[in-house]
Amino acid sequence: MTSHKPKILVTRRLPASIEARMATLFETDVNEADVALTGDDILEGLAGKDVLVSTITDRIDAALIARLPPSVRLIAQFGNGVDNIDLEAAWAAGLTVTNTPSVLTEDTADMATALMLALPRRLVEGTQMLLRDRAWAGWSPTSMLGHRLRGKALGIVGMGRIGMAVASRARAFGLNIHYYSRNRRPPGVETPLEAQYWHDLDAMLAAVDIVSLHTPLTRDTHHILSAERLDAMKPGAFVINVSRPELLDETALIERLESGHLGGAALDVFENRNGINPRLLALAEANRVVLTAHMASATMEARVEMGEAVIVNIRAFMDGHQPPHRLLPESPLPRSARG
Repeated sequence: MTSHKPKILVTRRLPASIEARMATLFETDVNEADVALTGDDILEGLAGKDVLVSTITDRIDAALIARLPPSVRLIAQFGNGVDNIDLEAAWAAGLTVTNTPSVLTEDTADMATALMLALPRRLVEGTQMLLRDRAWAGWSPTSMLGHRLRGKALGIVGMGRIGMAVASRARAFGLNIHYYSRNRRPPGVETPLEAQYWHDLDAMLAAVDIVSLHTPLTRDTHHILSAERLDAMKPGAFVINVSRPELLDETALIERLESGHLGGAALDVFENRNGINPRLLALAEANRVVLTAHMASATMEARVEMGEAVIVNIRAFMDGHQPPHRLLPESPLPRSARG
């Protein structure tokens, strides 16, 4: 490594073992309050630093990038998604950006599957009923009837690592797998899953009973589940989203749940810049929606592995090597020298 320890700013608290390793390897400043920092807070904390260790709660847009101290050369994102970072602006400014892919796959797929079970089988509602009605009368043949998963059609939007892991789990429950993705998967992926590829998303949405979103957020996928596409879904269909809230039109989703067109939704992510939409909370209270607190990757194992990946990226970069999880923009602009 370089003769001096790299100086880094970590914008949120990380697992204790990761913070301890970072403190040994780097000169580390951690956001002890563990609340989302403003752009000015980030800039103040980066004075004299080499690396920004960001998270999805940090908005690293072009305006902020233009004001970064010249000492900063690396943005090491703690997370897989990087839609909070303007990659084109970072590239043009001569910055390297990394993320922590792959380590979240299994945990996120587990959560998507859990929500896929919880929604039609009314698991949350059943628990709430027992807590609310302490004098529960007991079982009856028509009480708490839900819907069977086996034989239903699951439509996966985005057949990447997580989408494939969800498909594998869903197939074990007897769901029929359908998917829409930018690229069709090879027979070695499709055949074991008996998966049907659709090149037309609208056609797939009209044919499936459950839609699960697993595509990255890009300009093309923003509101990929638009009002029009929600209208095209089967009456009574379910929506699962453990990916990014911006993939679906939340207001349109709420309207179609309130009208009864859709059977329900299970959301681990939702628009909450000004607090969770009260209409969404009302739907959850009415057991039309299952809401979880952005927990898809929230396992100790995943968080530690993410932290280890951040450390590897920083050390490789500061040693003069290309980090293993370097990201490139879709349309690179000319780069400036930095540092």
